Amino acid sequence: MRSGFARLALAAVFSCVSLASPAQTGAAAGEAKVIRYSFRVAETGFDPAQISDRYSKAVAAGIFEAPLDFAFLARPYQLRPSTAAAMPEVSPDFKSLTFRIKPGIFFSDDPAFKGKKRELTAADYIYSIKRHYDPKLNSRNLYLLENVQILGLSELRKELMAAKKPFDYDREVEGLQLLDRYSFRVKLGVGDPRFINQFADSAFLGAVAREVVEFYGDKIMEHPVGTGPYRLAEWRRSSRIVLGKNPNYREELYDEQPPADADPVLKAQAAKLQGRRLPLTERVEIAIIEENQPRWLSFMNGEADVLEEVPSEYVSIATPNGKLAPNLAKRGMRAVRFPYPEIAFTYFNMEDAVVGGYTPEKVALRRAISLAVDLDKEILLARRGQAMPAQSPFGPGTFGYQPGFKSEMSEFSLPKAKALLDLYGYVDRDGDGWRDLPDGKPLLLELATQPDSQSRQLIEQWQKNMDALKVRIEFKTAKWPENLKSANAAKLQMWSVSWVATAPDGDTFLALGDGRAKGSANKSRFDLPAYNALYQKQKMLPDGPERQAVMQEAAKLMIAYMPYKMHVHRLFTDLAQPWVIGFDRNVFVRDFWRYVDIDTEALAKQRQGS
Repeated sequence: MRSGFARLALAAVFSCVSLASPAQTGAAAGEAKVIRYSFRVAETGFDPAQISDRYSKAVAAGIFEAPLDFAFLARPYQLRPSTAAAMPEVSPDFKSLTFRIKPGIFFSDDPAFKGKKRELTAADYIYSIKRHYDPKLNSRNLYLLENVQILGLSELRKELMAAKKPFDYDREVEGLQLLDRYSFRVKLGVGDPRFINQFADSAFLGAVAREVVEFYGDKIMEHPVGTGPYRLAEWRRSSRIVLGKNPNYREELYDEQPPADADPVLKAQAAKLQGRRLPLTERVEIAIIEENQPRWLSFMNGEADVLEEVPSEYVSIATPNGKLAPNLAKRGMRAVRFPYPEIAFTYFNMEDAVVGGYTPEKVALRRAISLAVDLDKEILLARRGQAMPAQSPFGPGTFGYQPGFKSEMSEFSLPKAKALLDLYGYVDRDGDGWRDLPDGKPLLLELATQPDSQSRQLIEQWQKNMDALKVRIEFKTAKWPENLKSANAAKLQMWSVSWVATAPDGDTFLALGDGRAKGSANKSRFDLPAYNALYQKQKMLPDGPERQAVMQEAAKLMIAYMPYKMHVHRLFTDLAQPWVIGFDRNVFVRDFWRYVDIDTEALAKQRQGS
């Protein structure tokens, strides 16, 4: 009954939607081409050495450039040079990578450069890597570099921290060698066949100019200056972000090749875009809209050109049975449906007095909580069927993920959960109807959450699950950036969040349990020597059966100790308006804007017909 009522209500909303808005606010013929869409979570800033959230990284990826990137339409995913003149030379033991940067690439103009054009050089990449080691910046991605032991950098960091001295950017280290103006070499203590993927993440290893950092000091999060296709033109924190075309951006031409089995419409559009100069759009306007209904209506009213990740409550309206709704298809919209290489989970703070610890009774508590989570209802009700149960930490589309693997991670069994708690002394000792800790103190869970509709639906399921288990739970609501800050500082007992791969490899998911990544990737602060050893071992192995087996053993330890309750892998659908040309979803390319065109004539016709 509820589902039917929702459809009728939404149908009524659709009948009232006017298409006057895109004509009034979008780009008409002869005007600047603008792509408009929204984030559902606020950004934190735009400094690659300090950001770790998806939304800030999306903006930074359009401003900064790493040496490599992923081809936008290629499937399987394909690495290619970006600012690099060619793919790097990699030694047979994977301990040395040598990059040569293209001459003639320039940063966008900025007062820090004192009126002079500033060319990108190899030294900028060395400086940008070093910034992650500066304790002052507290980089959340430092573990990715320390895992491969860039020679001399961790030692320099520890030495200066012990002496309470500022980080010395001018100190040469063996692991970062400046060969000439345009060439540099990275030398590792640990051979990692996949470390090369990190050099395709512009929001992590994008080039930052030292003059800019020193010019803006503590305000550098607000002043991103890079060599990418866009520059920050306007920013109203947690409200609106505008990127404008970088006038200094070099000549790069569209040369994207979709796979043979791609959508025929996309193939035709890509063919028409061949040879066009990038970026195809001149401005990107991003609104921060946290609630799902306003985001949906914004797109339906034509105030947004692309709707990334249709909210779950509207998926059955937009794409019933996985196909674009006839009324939307008639309007010329396109739908792109895809699984995300991610995992949605709830972490337990392993240093928390209630849910943390490695003793049998603490492990039993976490496993019991996991067994009491009804994933089928979560997927059906809160996620509207747009997810599949997670059996392990690995996200789909990454090495390590095994579609046929099954584990207790997805099991729902209230009788098992109750029996486990009874066995380890989590019983009602004071007769109030709620379970207590083995020592008789009250058992109370605290789960951090956000003030949006999806989060509210998820905590409703948590409440029902824990009520059935007779375990008290309270919810602490805050904005996402605030929860992230608290999580990094180990101040949250539990938090439900997701983790996304930036490359088609499962290492990033195993990093969730790496003891050296506590406070960064490893929000649970899980630190088990046996797990850490397996994590390091798989990093040194090339892809193949041996590495797969080691990764699987590490995953089993994570499942056994349960520092994370892995919930689901989400399925998503993006929608694009009929005047958007060339849109597709590459889950490893954050800044799709440069590859997308706006058909201003089609938009003008839409204006006339509205």
